[in-house]
Amino acid sequence: MAEGHQKLKLLYLMKMLQEETDSKSGLTMTQIIEKLEEQGISAERKSIYRDIETLRDFGLDVRTHQRYPVEYAVEDRDFALPELLLLVDAVQGSRFLTKSKSDALIRSIKKLASKRQRKLLDKHLHVEGRIKTQNESVFKNVDSIQSALAAHRKISFLYFKYNAAKEKVMQHGGERYVETPVELVYSDGCYYLVTFNEKHDDFTHYRVDRMDDIELLDERVQRNERIANFDVRELESRAFGMYKGDPVSASFIVEEEAMCAVLDRFGKDVHSTPLGDGSARVSTVVMKSPVFFGWLAQFGGDVRIEKPRSLAREYRDYLAGIVESYGD
Repeated sequence: MAEGHQKLKLLYLMKMLQEETDSKSGLTMTQIIEKLEEQGISAERKSIYRDIETLRDFGLDVRTHQRYPVEYAVEDRDFALPELLLLVDAVQGSRFLTKSKSDALIRSIKKLASKRQRKLLDKHLHVEGRIKTQNESVFKNVDSIQSALAAHRKISFLYFKYNAAKEKVMQHGGERYVETPVELVYSDGCYYLVTFNEKHDDFTHYRVDRMDDIELLDERVQRNERIANFDVRELESRAFGMYKGDPVSASFIVEEEAMCAVLDRFGKDVHSTPLGDGSARVSTVVMKSPVFFGWLAQFGGDVRIEKPRSLAREYRDYLAGIVESYGD
């Protein structure tokens, strides 16, 4: 037995307990000795007892289960199984991840679980066939943007959209955008970068997976009162699909059938007054845009614009335009 190999006994024991045991399943002393022997390490029971105590002193939560025979297991982990299941769901459901990146992340998540739990995570991988972005560089883009935000520096990048032939078409005549990064936002399964453009004195949003060749510039950002007072939570509650539009204070008549969906969208703190007939008047600020009108259309007459009348007329014209596009 090589002495250097024998010195690894404590590390192999820790790895074994972390990977093969949990609150439902442990290892007996006989199993531990056999698994160490498979690694070329001989050990007596007394030495393993001492090693387990050492691991406990180190902070590893090794429990002794008084079963027959006695079992040893690690129970307290950084992530409980329900938390790992949530992480797997979040990764599988994220539109900004490609299939290959999603699979790679799930393999990493599974390493946080015991072998028994990994099988449960395998059974849970059921969210298949969702539309995912094809831009593999989104992770690199997010990292570059975070670096720029931390360093308070401007960024330069190319931005593209897809044409009818599904080909990339560079925007802005193929010229580079130079922007002040303000906030990175995750909304509706995609990352968006909120920037402030000094030339137009306004905020704008960019889909991170449609950004190419991001460069961190030496030029430091110019702080102003609007940037300092920017509230991403207010943006998320008003904007639909991160689509830029004019903010409008509006009130809606909401039937009871649609109330849950309205609260999901605007939050339970939205101002609401019951009207006594099962409906309620809901008042909030929305970003007027085709995406907002599309969201409203799904409710039919269960959510109706009350005020301002100008917004109601624009919505009516929006619907009329759709009907007209279908002809006879």
